[in-house]
Amino acid sequence: MNIVTIRASSLGRLFDCPAAWAATHIDGKRTPSNGKAMLGKAVHASTAVFDQSGIDGTGISIDEAAAAAVDTIHRPDEDVVWEDDTPQDAEKIALSLHVKYCQIIAPKQTYRGVEIKCERLEITDLGIALTGTTDRVRETADGLAICDLKTGKAAVGSDGNVKTAGHAYQMGVYELLAEQASGVPITGAAQIIGMNTAKTPASQRVGTGEISDARSVLLGDGESPGILEHASRLIHSGSFYPNPKSMLCHERYCPIFKECKAHA
Repeated sequence: MNIVTIRASSLGRLFDCPAAWAATHIDGKRTPSNGKAMLGKAVHASTAVFDQSGIDGTGISIDEAAAAAVDTIHRPDEDVVWEDDTPQDAEKIALSLHVKYCQIIAPKQTYRGVEIKCERLEITDLGIALTGTTDRVRETADGLAICDLKTGKAAVGSDGNVKTAGHAYQMGVYELLAEQASGVPITGAAQIIGMNTAKTPASQRVGTGEISDARSVLLGDGESPGILEHASRLIHSGSFYPNPKSMLCHERYCPIFKECKAHA
């Protein structure tokens, strides 16, 4: 069985619309990035600078780290179609979320690693290799645990809690990648750090949610296959069917939208 490489962050897209996933990750077709994606990328960049400074003891301030968000938005390394969004609006929201993260979330964390990249984790019996970057590894009472930053208009509820349903398998994959890259066991509950990308400061909430035993959904239990086995079967079957009901079924997000007849 040949080994197919899967980016951990792309698993959701694989199950959402296999045809769009294959067009991007097998055929190499791309769509330009968009304002929402750039906003998320900017917040990831600036908070990573701040947190890495905390680990290194270099003392970079909140404002100094924020420069990474501004650079990401105004000096992108990829094509971006902004449409209704503007770089100025994205910068304003990104800077607000950056400050809230650094003042509210970061002080409660004890990080051991930032942006931990795993070049390759092969699972030979499934014919897949996982690759990706885990946002953070932190210390907990139960051992080391991963953190994943997520931005979006509904990332954090009005009660300040992050909805974790549906994210367990992705967190489980990031746990595997973090263990492979760091060489130390990940035993604590996975944490999602959510940041609302609303336009008003009052609605730009930040919060956290936890998922225990995230890896349990990755492997089969002898009676039913796990998520990774489903992914392997789908990829090696070559049956990349389209999903016209996907929320991402739009030319803005799908590189084969114009040629796909499923949404007609």
